[in-house]
Amino acid sequence: ISLKWESCPQTVLIMTKPNSVSVQILCAEMIRWLRRQKNLHIYVEPRVREELLTESSYFNFVETWNDDKEVLMLHTKVDLVITLGGDGTVLWAASMFKGPVPPIVPFSLGSLGFMTPFYSENYKECLESILKGPISITLRHRLICHVIRDAAKDEFETEEPILVLNEVTIDRGISSFLTNLECYCDNSFVTCVQGDGLILSTTSGSTAYSLAAGGSMVHPQVPGILFTPICPHSLSFRPLIFPEHVTLRVQVPFNSRSPAWASFDGKDRKQLAPGDALVCSMAPWPVPTACLVDSTNDFLRRAIEQLQLEIDLSFVKIEKWGVIWKLQKEL
Repeated sequence: ISLKWESCPQTVLIMTKPNSVSVQILCAEMIRWLRRQKNLHIYVEPRVREELLTESSYFNFVETWNDDKEVLMLHTKVDLVITLGGDGTVLWAASMFKGPVPPIVPFSLGSLGFMTPFYSENYKECLESILKGPISITLRHRLICHVIRDAAKDEFETEEPILVLNEVTIDRGISSFLTNLECYCDNSFVTCVQGDGLILSTTSGSTAYSLAAGGSMVHPQVPGILFTPICPHSLSFRPLIFPEHVTLRVQVPFNSRSPAWASFDGKDRKQLAPGDALVCSMAPWPVPTACLVDSTNDFLRRAIEQLQLEIDLSFVKIEKWGVIWKLQKEL
């Protein structure tokens, strides 16, 4: 997928990984360059603006927001989002936009980087190319999640919807009992999950918690919802992948011995009491992230880099008599 600018971007939002001196230094350097060389308007988080002004009064031109109402209007002001961090920073940036999302340019400065193909050492060349356009993008699907309480009069009486880019997890929390979850797809019964919990993931989230729980790695442009059990008490339960148009409903049965807990991209934890349900479907607003090369090349390259690192750390190669022996380390 190629994106061509109708007019040159005028306003950029920069979001950063917190508590990192190297990220703070890069952020300040990047802002200076974007202002002096490209004359762009810059938005940052309130925390970042305070850090910049502590460093120098030069950054008075940098803008921010004061309340949630202004955050809701960011998509009308911002043309491009730049993230400096890992995948968590991309998730945080996406969560700022409850509707349409501007293109995100993710620079890798974190511990995990399946969604961050750009390297900070070449940020000037990367941003020159992106601001000029056209650019290749990956449209990353999101899930929209509704919690329906047992006391609700009907299925339309829900709590405020929550958007997730990676996954929603339903688990047993601190309870020592196994979680029992009744699962439905478009009102058709699928199964009753008995185990530590269940992950409903986007294909972008297939390389996150779902992968650790035994789910498949799926190309982010494949439209679908991953259904991955967490330590199921069954030898035959395998992960599933549902098509994008379905609605999934996960309900805590009335005879459950304990409540379940839902977390959305690792935060906003909510308790689900017996009779409560979580309903998930594909959101209409995907997250466009810029590609270094193209969607497939970036996905495979980052997957190989991340997973090969783990292989190299967990095995020692020993060559003896022309034979390579691979011994697993005791960690």
